[in-house]
Amino acid sequence: MSTKELQKIEENIKSWQSFDETPPYNEIEILRILDKVEQASISLDADAEAILFSMLTFYRLKRNVADDHLNKQLDLLNNKSEHPMVTGVQALKHYLGIFQEMKETDLSQFQIRETDFDPVKLKKVKGLLAEMERLSKLKNHQLNGTDKLKKAYDQIFEQIEWIEDVAETMVYALENRKSTKDIQPYNEAMDKLKYQMALFYNELPSFIKEKTSTDPLDELTSMVGLHQVKDYINRYYQYLKYQQERKKAGFQMVDEQGLNMVITGNPGTGKTTIARLLANIYYRLGLLETNEVVEVNRSQLVGSFMGQSEENTLNYVKKALGGVLFIDEAYNLKREDQTGNDYGQAVIDTLVSSMTSNEYANKFAVIMAGYPEEMEHFLWANQGLRSRFPEGNFIQLPDFSNEELLQIAEEAALNNDYFFTEEARHRFLSLIDKSRVDESFGNARTVKDLVLKVIFHIGANHSLPLKENWLSHMRITEHDIAALDDQQESTEPINQLEQLIGLDNVKEEVKKLSAFVQVQQKRKARQLPTVPIQLHSVFSGNPGTGKTTVAKIFAQILKQCGLLKRGHLVVASRSDLVAGFVGQTAIKTKNKIREALGGVLFIDEAYSLFRGEKDFGKEAIDTLVDEMTKHNENLVVILAGYKNEMERFIASNPGLESRFKKYFHFEDYSTEELLEMIDYHVETFQYQLDNEVMEYVTEQLENATIRGNGRFVVNLVNEAIQYQALRLGDVEETVEQLELLTKKDFELAWKSVRRTKEA
Repeated sequence: MSTKELQKIEENIKSWQSFDETPPYNEIEILRILDKVEQASISLDADAEAILFSMLTFYRLKRNVADDHLNKQLDLLNNKSEHPMVTGVQALKHYLGIFQEMKETDLSQFQIRETDFDPVKLKKVKGLLAEMERLSKLKNHQLNGTDKLKKAYDQIFEQIEWIEDVAETMVYALENRKSTKDIQPYNEAMDKLKYQMALFYNELPSFIKEKTSTDPLDELTSMVGLHQVKDYINRYYQYLKYQQERKKAGFQMVDEQGLNMVITGNPGTGKTTIARLLANIYYRLGLLETNEVVEVNRSQLVGSFMGQSEENTLNYVKKALGGVLFIDEAYNLKREDQTGNDYGQAVIDTLVSSMTSNEYANKFAVIMAGYPEEMEHFLWANQGLRSRFPEGNFIQLPDFSNEELLQIAEEAALNNDYFFTEEARHRFLSLIDKSRVDESFGNARTVKDLVLKVIFHIGANHSLPLKENWLSHMRITEHDIAALDDQQESTEPINQLEQLIGLDNVKEEVKKLSAFVQVQQKRKARQLPTVPIQLHSVFSGNPGTGKTTVAKIFAQILKQCGLLKRGHLVVASRSDLVAGFVGQTAIKTKNKIREALGGVLFIDEAYSLFRGEKDFGKEAIDTLVDEMTKHNENLVVILAGYKNEMERFIASNPGLESRFKKYFHFEDYSTEELLEMIDYHVETFQYQLDNEVMEYVTEQLENATIRGNGRFVVNLVNEAIQYQALRLGDVEETVEQLELLTKKDFELAWKSVRRTKEA
């Protein structure tokens, strides 16, 4: 932090002159400033430092947080600075403590009635006297000032002194059995204290009282993002209010829009929160008798035998009368593969009947929520239900942007007394981006979970007791987040590629493509124009030439480059994508693609997908092409198979031909490469070959046509190891004998593997 920057910060801090003004820095910014100052081993001037801590206390009071860990720090700073905002915050903390004590004092229990017997009166008066003596000890006699709040504060304690005098007089009279018929001054003294407390509360700064606001629109405004939704709900509120006023003026509205609502959005976008806000709006406008929201889902509504679903639904409708019935994931009520034993339709029928019957209609509102695509399909499949929800009563909640999610994360951290350093903030943004892979991404929910994981990591690795300064126990650093965002593999994927035997041409192509991706990512980071990255590939070659192994390494390389978020490999074949019924293939293919999002989908023997125009495989291909366009760089598809078949397959479909530009051909392994593989696998399991083995295997490989390439070698070595075990039997052997594989072991293994291949 430069001297100029520090001076600018000090000027901004000192510009804060009143509790009615918003401080120049928010709570997180204050914590970051304190952190930067501490890390740079510099200091603010006394007044600026004291005011900055006062700002921090201001925000914590606003959040209704007990700031015990700041008390000592503020007391020290208060001795160094007499700035009005510093002394003002100290006084305000005291005032709020007094108000809390007063608010928790139940004066009604000390009220005396004419019919009370003297012993009862005496007990009540002594109780009041003890309570007043306790409260009077709370007064801070060092507080100065002539403002209205100080005046209201003094009047409270003046009234407490007056009550003490009245109570002492009453105690004396009752103990000496003197007349106490006139109890009015005693009761009036307590009523006046309540009045003085109300005056005192009214003089508290507005920011303290803001949190008591019950306006649902204020709550909506405070939510992160959702700008279009906020605009719609504000207009919807004005519409409802306007129609109310028209009715009061004598106008009629026959075709009302109704209160039933459909809220769609992906997980964690705030569907339940918006439903509760709508319930509060309906109640505030007097459209519903209560703001209660009865939340249900399929498991609570659908029964297991005939008649139970109707009964369950009707019971929840009755429970929601006057308020809102909120059905989460409502599309689950009607399932595609619903059988006669599934009573979801009975729930829908009962719900529609309740919404239109004379007994329950217009006495409750129904709000249904779920994922956008599923809800649209569900409602159009149930016209009776669909007609109860006007087109204008559909709210679609968008996914939060990464910046909005970061804001939610910072608020979640702050609510747990943590804050992100600037470096940690950028690292956490990367973590959010890598978590956003498919439709299952939980938006705010996922981000809050990530924050809690970071906090867990900090707590699990922190030594006790807490000896360092308080700021260090609130700080989330880049290092803390790196524990969740560690992308390092045990071996670098490019090194894994180099360690593979043979495949020189493939290695060269993969390294070239990897270098291209890295450069384009660097250009993108520097806001330079980038060349479109074509990563969908065709791997051609015979079985066992390493296509799947290279695909897995390729996925990890793309993850390391920052292009793929997960870098995993999903292997699929025709049976994983193609179904035997109309309409099911697209669903099956989409599910497999969702599984692969953020990684690589490897389709083996891909040419088998197309067996003619009337084959269901064509639907799989069309779906694949559409989804590749939809998910763009979030998915890489590799099609694999024999060279000639793959060329014909790609050429048969223009959609595939335009999307697969990279071709990798995997040659069969040479005899020398296959022998090298044998050596590698034998050493991996700590075996040794006798001198005759390699000569025998070389001769066999040169005189036979081998199918399976590397796969054949693995099977051959595994069979030889098993024959060695059979040869040794139960006899006690030396370590050397346990490690040695002989020519005989390989002769038997060769015959076994060749026999299996021929069969």
